[in-house]
Amino acid sequence: MAESFNVKLEEAKYYTPEASCKEHSWIGDYDRTYREFLANPDLFWDSVARELEWFQPWDRVKEWEYPYAKWFINAKLNITHNCLDRHVQNQRRNKVAIMWRGETEEEERILTYRQLYHAVCRFANGLSRLGVGKGDRVCIYMPLVPEQVIAMLACARIGAIHSVVFGGFGVKALNQRINGIGAKVIVTADFTYRRGKAIPLKNVVEEAVVNAPSVERIVILRRDLDKPVELHPEMEVDYYELMEGVERECPAEPMDAEDPLFVLYTSGTTGTPKGIVHTCGGYMVGTYYTTKNVFDIKDSDIFWCTADPGWITGHSYCVYGPLLNGATCLITEATPDYPNPGTYWDLIEEYGVTIFYTAPTAIRMFMRVGEEWPNRYNLSSLRILGSVGEPLNPEAFEWYYRTIGKDRCPIMDTWWQTETGMHMLTTMIGEPMRPGFVGRPLPGVVADVVDMEGNPVPPGTGGLLVIKEPWPSMMRTIWDDDERYCNYWNTIPGCYTAADLAVKDKDGYIMVIGRSDDLIVVAGHNIGTAEVESALVSHEAVAEAAVIGKPDALKGNTIKAFVILRNGHKPGEKLRNDLVYHVRMTLGPIAIPSEIEFVESLPKTRSGKIMRRVLKAQEMGMDPGDISTLEE
Repeated sequence: MAESFNVKLEEAKYYTPEASCKEHSWIGDYDRTYREFLANPDLFWDSVARELEWFQPWDRVKEWEYPYAKWFINAKLNITHNCLDRHVQNQRRNKVAIMWRGETEEEERILTYRQLYHAVCRFANGLSRLGVGKGDRVCIYMPLVPEQVIAMLACARIGAIHSVVFGGFGVKALNQRINGIGAKVIVTADFTYRRGKAIPLKNVVEEAVVNAPSVERIVILRRDLDKPVELHPEMEVDYYELMEGVERECPAEPMDAEDPLFVLYTSGTTGTPKGIVHTCGGYMVGTYYTTKNVFDIKDSDIFWCTADPGWITGHSYCVYGPLLNGATCLITEATPDYPNPGTYWDLIEEYGVTIFYTAPTAIRMFMRVGEEWPNRYNLSSLRILGSVGEPLNPEAFEWYYRTIGKDRCPIMDTWWQTETGMHMLTTMIGEPMRPGFVGRPLPGVVADVVDMEGNPVPPGTGGLLVIKEPWPSMMRTIWDDDERYCNYWNTIPGCYTAADLAVKDKDGYIMVIGRSDDLIVVAGHNIGTAEVESALVSHEAVAEAAVIGKPDALKGNTIKAFVILRNGHKPGEKLRNDLVYHVRMTLGPIAIPSEIEFVESLPKTRSGKIMRRVLKAQEMGMDPGDISTLEE
C-alpha cells in the first residue's frame, strides 16, 4: 500500500504568529481540550450543542450502530431559528448579516439580520404557496447573489430539503441532479455574470426539465428589470411576484435532529455524482462549532469565504456556519482575476475583511502574477487567513503567509470533505503552524494515518487518512444509494476512509499527500501524484503542475507532468531538464517525470481540484467519463 513512500519531515519549519492569538480561547489549551474530549466525547458535544437553541432537548447525544450514527436523539430544532431568530431577538437585530458585491462596485447590497429574516420568511411563505412542504426537494440553481442564500434558508425554514447546484453546470449535469432527488421546484435566475459576460441560466433549466417529471414549478429571479425575460406562466413564476401579498413572518418548522437538511451532489475527481445527505441537528452543531473555534469569530469580524454555495464549503462557511455565529459575511459574484488580478485584494481593503478563506488554486494563481498586485492594497484589516479544497503546498503557504498575511496572520489550512460537513483537521490559532502540514484533529475528531489493516503507521511513513469515531456533521447516507455510503466504512473495517493519502509527524501533525486513487506505481514503488506536483511547484519557474501515470512495459508506469509556468518564464528543453533535475534532487530518481508538457491550463472541477483522470484519458485516447464538474 502506501507505506513505501516517505517524507523528509526534518526539513519542515514551524511558525507561530503573534497577531490575533492572545485572546483566543484555545491558546495553550489544545492538548487539554483534546484530552477532555477523549475522556467523554458525548459530554463534549453535549456542551457545544447547548450553546444553541432547541425546541426540544435530546434524550441521548448519539447512537452508534456501525456504520450508522444518529445524533441528538429526539431533539427538535430549526437551523434557521439559530441563524436568524436568535440574533433578531437579541442584540444583533440591526447588525449586517450579508454584504454582497457584484462584478462591479456599482452593484452592492447589504442585508441586516432583521432584513434577512424577513426576506427568508417571505420567500418561505412563497414556496408554501407553491405547495412546497416538509420533506419536499427544491433544486437551487443560481448565481452567488443574496437570493441564493435566502432560498436555501427558506427551504430549511419550512422543512424542505434543498439541493444547490452550482450555476456553472450544464444541462446534463443539472438534469441528473434534478432527477436524482426528484425535485418538486427549481429556483433559478435569468443569468449569471462571469468576467463581464451575462451567461444565461434560464435556458439551461428549461432544457434540463424536459425529462424531469417531478418538477412542478420553476421560480426565476429576473435580474435585468429593464429587459425582463419572458416567463411561461404554466410552469414559471417570478421570484418576487411569488412573494406578493405574503406575510413577513413564517414560523420555523420543528425538525427532528435526524431529518434531512440538504442533499449536495459531489463527484470530485473520480466516480459518478453522489448525493451526500446531511441532517438538521448534527450539521448545525458541527458547522457552528468549527466556524466559532477554527476562525475565532468575533462580533466585529468581516468574514469572507470565497466559495460558492454550490459546494460544501459555501454551505458550511459562507452560509450556515457564519450565520449561526452571528457573523457579518461578504459574498461576491466577482472572480479573482477580473477585471484584473487585484480584485480580491481590492475587496479586502474596501470592506475591511478580517477573515479570508480561499483555495490553494487561487493562491497559486496569485503567486503566478507576482506580489505587485497585493502590494498595491492595504490588507492590514486581515487577522486570519484560511485555505481549503486541496493540500496547501509549502511554497504557497510561505507566499500566502508573507505576501498576504505580512508574517502576522495565522493560516488555517483545513482538511475536510463534502461527506464530513465540517472541518476535521487544522492547526488551531496559537498552535505552531507547519507549512505543508494541515495540522492535527480538532477536539471532537479522532483521526489517524493507518495501513490497510487499520494499524497506525510510524511517523514519516505514508498511509491512509481515516476517522475512527463518528462526529455530529457526518453524512448519514448517499441519496438512494446506501451501499455506496457503506463503502466509506468498509475499506478499512471500523474506520471512515477518506481515500486520501497522508503522513503524520512525531508531534501528530498530518500532511495530506493526495488521493489514494491518485497513486502511480513505478517499478513497484508507490508515488503520490501530489508529491511530484509539490516538488515541481517548488521550482521558481512553476505556477501549477499535474502528473499522471502512463503504462510502461518495463516499469509498469512512467510519470508524465503537465506544467503551467509563472509569468516571465518560457518553456524549452533547458527548463525541462532543470525540472527533471529538481524533482530528482527533491524526491529521488524514482519520482522523476519521463515527460514534461508545458500547458496554459489544467482541467479542474469548479471547486479547483485538478481532474487528473481527464488528462490521463486524453493522453490514452480514452473516454474521460463524467466531466459534469469540469470548469469550462
